[in-house]
Amino acid sequence: MTALARLAETSRDLSATRSRRQKTALLAALLREADSADVGTAALWLTGEPARAKLGVGPAQVDAARQTPAAAAPSLSVAETDRRFADIAAIRGSGSQSRRAHDLGALFAAATADEQTFLARLLLGELRQGALQALVADALAEAFDLPIASLRRALMLRGDIGEVARIALEAGRAGLDAVGLEWFRPVEPMLAQPAEDLGDALSRLDHPLLDFKLDGARVQIHKRGGEVRVFSRQGNDVTAAVPEIVEGMGALGGSDLVLDGETLALAADGAPLPFQVTMRRFGRHSDDPELRARLPLRFFCFDCLARDGETLIDTSTRERHAALADALPAALIIPRLLDADAADAEAFLARALAAGHEGLMAKHPDAPYAAGGRGSHWLKIKQAHTLDLVVLAAEWGSGRRKGWLSNLHLGARDGAGGFVMLGKTFKGLTDETLTRQTEQLLRREIAREGHIVHVRPELVVEIAFNELQQSPQYPAGLALRFARVKRYRPDKPASEADTIGSVRALFERQIAYRSPASASVASGPIGAMGAIGGA
Repeated sequence: MTALARLAETSRDLSATRSRRQKTALLAALLREADSADVGTAALWLTGEPARAKLGVGPAQVDAARQTPAAAAPSLSVAETDRRFADIAAIRGSGSQSRRAHDLGALFAAATADEQTFLARLLLGELRQGALQALVADALAEAFDLPIASLRRALMLRGDIGEVARIALEAGRAGLDAVGLEWFRPVEPMLAQPAEDLGDALSRLDHPLLDFKLDGARVQIHKRGGEVRVFSRQGNDVTAAVPEIVEGMGALGGSDLVLDGETLALAADGAPLPFQVTMRRFGRHSDDPELRARLPLRFFCFDCLARDGETLIDTSTRERHAALADALPAALIIPRLLDADAADAEAFLARALAAGHEGLMAKHPDAPYAAGGRGSHWLKIKQAHTLDLVVLAAEWGSGRRKGWLSNLHLGARDGAGGFVMLGKTFKGLTDETLTRQTEQLLRREIAREGHIVHVRPELVVEIAFNELQQSPQYPAGLALRFARVKRYRPDKPASEADTIGSVRALFERQIAYRSPASASVASGPIGAMGAIGGA
């Protein structure tokens, strides 16, 4: 059995180093020692994921438990600790809150001071040790001498680092490679990296497949027989909130399918409504007939991950697009352009912008479907530069913004589980956003420094900016020029924010491509394009 003290020690050591290589070595050493009963739990906890998210205890109960005198010597194993978490989570009925507090206190009484610190941070989601899921996957590959590609593929299909860790230990590469797609179990999504402009995208991808880039909510649709279920980009089951998709897919009959796509609300004239408007439909756990009547959703698919029992993620983009075209009517497929030259691509971008959409997606025609944004196989081309960054801190406002947390400190992922600050902004924030933002940030507060409130790096915000510029003020040597908040991204976890590597690559491309494609498009004729059809 793995001692809880060993996890606490590893967590402390992870926090003390910024080196990705050293973090991987520390994690691999611990995972190599773990047995089959503990390796999954250890892997999950070391990603920093809050333990037992539905434990039913909050900061006050955890703070009270930390007042319990610590044990003099370690005695808890990972398995015993996880069992106690399960017992606390199962407490129900009258007096449940006090019984949970009692049992949590008993657990902390059995823990040493280091273990108490680890448990408290784990329960509150404050393990800022830089061990994100991708890093734990690298460590598993090192610990058990496995190809990282096999681990990433299994993780994409299972979405559970604990389960993948157990498979890696017990069955090795053969077990990982045998992992297949399961209907009604969401696949982790493939992501795109930003391109400087259309010319940049065409220079990086030879004859890419082009799709309209819609400003909607990413959805994954699983259909088997008469059953349809819909998942958000974070893997949450949102079927009850989107009956239009369920009804539309159910009416098709035919193939069993796993599809990737977007859903969005359209105005009466067919123009797309803002992302925040679409997201109102996802703030509920069930269908709201009144809201549905005001904001009906349309859905459009751009990828086919499986069809009639055949998994397609390992096939090329071109083959998956062909399967999609064969399975769905054209009205349900995002407009696309195949084998375009530069002139055709520019005209296609103009059509997308004229229809009110964000821009284009450029996709490598021969790339498989792979979770995350590795390899630049998908590129996003927008009219304005934007990055998805994480809020690291905020400053109390003054004047009109007094009483609100307004000036946001923004960071990109650094590849080692941390974040690198790129700048600050309070531009683009409405009073409504300031109110909501202040509430959300205070819930995540971890420290104060004068008028600055530091927060857990969880909230993702899409930032528009004019350009990147060199700056000695920030650690990465880069800063955002004229940054402004475009919107918050509640559909995105911090692990999907842009990396500092992609930001640096964007800066290099910015130097090479000073004339944006959108300028040449704007100067030419833009033919009117009606709304995209739907079910």
